[in-house]
Amino acid sequence: MATAGPGTALVNHPLEYEKTVVFVRHGMTTWNEQKRIQGDSDLSILTPFGEKQAELTRNALSRMPFDSCFTSPIKRARKFAELTWSGRERPLIPMHTLKEAHLGWLQGMRQDEALQTLEGSHWRKSPSDFGIGGRYPVKEVFAAAAATWQDILEAPGQQHLVVTHKSILRALICVSLGLPASSFRAFDVNNGGICTFRVNTKGEAMLANLNQTAHLHHEGVFY
Repeated sequence: MATAGPGTALVNHPLEYEKTVVFVRHGMTTWNEQKRIQGDSDLSILTPFGEKQAELTRNALSRMPFDSCFTSPIKRARKFAELTWSGRERPLIPMHTLKEAHLGWLQGMRQDEALQTLEGSHWRKSPSDFGIGGRYPVKEVFAAAAATWQDILEAPGQQHLVVTHKSILRALICVSLGLPASSFRAFDVNNGGICTFRVNTKGEAMLANLNQTAHLHHEGVFY
């Protein structure tokens, strides 16, 4: 994908230098295989294939001198981050705002079963105004995405790796490009997919690459 133009500033002051932020969605999990809704449940774990995807991601990013790695604290993402970050000296940084959307009692249900319910159908067809248990998942992840961008851009260093989940990653992309919550499903990111942003000193993020997956299928791919 060609580089998209800058969106709105993600911080309220100029940055000292330009930054590169690389987001990765965690690898295949047990619930991904079973086609279950995960949300922020911590019961789904990486499969052996998901761990292999982490190793391939580590290799593909091995030439990038990251200053830090932020990760969702949910264990499927945390494990993927540990494997991807393996061999680097700096510690992983858990970030609560990188957690996946909370989807209430839909979590753990098979997707086909969930679609038979009013709530599951609403989540699929109109996520931006979907609510469950008094909470609005997309509104929550958009707020979390805005806070996440600020924290990452305030962090020391020029290159940052971020390991997270699909819904929050969709929100991070939308927020960076100034898109509304109605654009939530305009983007998709596969397990192990990589999205890269270049951020100028005004704090404007430019989408350089969306959902790169070549490293998962071919040897010798480096980003």
